[in-house]
Amino acid sequence: MTRIKAVAWAGGASYLLVVGLLVGGAPRASGTVHGVGALLAVSLLVGVVRRMPLLALAMALFGSTAVVVGPPSSGHESLAASYQGQFLSYLAVDLVLGFIVATRARRASIVAVAVSSAVQLLVIGVFAHGDSLTVNGVIALLALAASCMAGLLSRERREHAVALRAQEVAEAVTAERLRIARELHDMVAHSIGIIAIQAGVGSRVIQTQPAEAREALRAIEVTSRETLSGLRRTLVSLRQADRGATASEQSPLAPSPGLADVERLAAATAGAGVRVDVRCSGEQRPVPADIDLSAYRIVQEALTNVVRHAGTGRCRVVIDYGDEELSVEVVDDGRGATGNGSAHGFGIIGMRERVGLLGGHLSAGPRPEGGFRVAARLPLPAPTGVPVEAR
Repeated sequence: MTRIKAVAWAGGASYLLVVGLLVGGAPRASGTVHGVGALLAVSLLVGVVRRMPLLALAMALFGSTAVVVGPPSSGHESLAASYQGQFLSYLAVDLVLGFIVATRARRASIVAVAVSSAVQLLVIGVFAHGDSLTVNGVIALLALAASCMAGLLSRERREHAVALRAQEVAEAVTAERLRIARELHDMVAHSIGIIAIQAGVGSRVIQTQPAEAREALRAIEVTSRETLSGLRRTLVSLRQADRGATASEQSPLAPSPGLADVERLAAATAGAGVRVDVRCSGEQRPVPADIDLSAYRIVQEALTNVVRHAGTGRCRVVIDYGDEELSVEVVDDGRGATGNGSAHGFGIIGMRERVGLLGGHLSAGPRPEGGFRVAARLPLPAPTGVPVEAR
């Protein structure tokens, strides 16, 4: 960064030096040569324009005005023709002005346009005479308008691209929330089925087998508490989704996948050309269905990115069952951010949305030693009892 700043200041100093040479070192050159020289010299201000555009505009105005008010040619060229050629130097100011209009705030752009137009018209009014006054004034205004129009078009195109990207991200988040809602529907339906079965068992044996009835009631309590806990973790954030959005897919009838299916997912990924090393640590135990499903989806999306973008033949999946949180990590040694595709895709946005709904944390980015890493930490709720499966 310091080197770039030094180069920018060196370019600014070089520009002032070139302007000084044009004005004082080549007094016999024609006004056209002075104007073209000042127009070409503005290329030295590229570094200053990118870092401090308002300062670059002030330097360009100073340099162009110095070229115009400097000593005119003493050759065969007339005084009016000499000044007319020197006014070409203000095209350099218009180039810088167009960049300011395209990149700076509207208030700063308005001030820059006002100051630039005032200086140019004032100098033209003082040093142009006769017919050249009108011609140079009209040309200056047209050049000024053209630079401002080009800057406005560039600004609108950039703002439209930003708005379009934001809309795409919002649509991706909404689509992910709808997908989560469909999966949540499946989990709730499964839990209600368990509750219905256990309630039926309890009602039939409550008179003859009280112990069996108590076991059924306990199963109903555990299942309902876990289901309610999952609903609370998810629905609070899902309420923020667009109420008018509609799902285009039907909920699958197959059971929702979970961490128990990661080995099968790894085998499928190996069939696509990427060998997956799955490692588990901690006490492996059942986790709430919504956390189990979200962890699986994170691994699935991360492996999909590895297959599509990483350009490597292997990766590693680490699942850690902690006391208070479940950690999932997918690491590869591929091309990192260059080939990962996360800058323009929505896979990581979807993963971040899932983790955020569960109150967890997601980190995704290139590794210093090369490759890409996706790591998610999902907090585990306090246990409510032993989970019971349908009989």
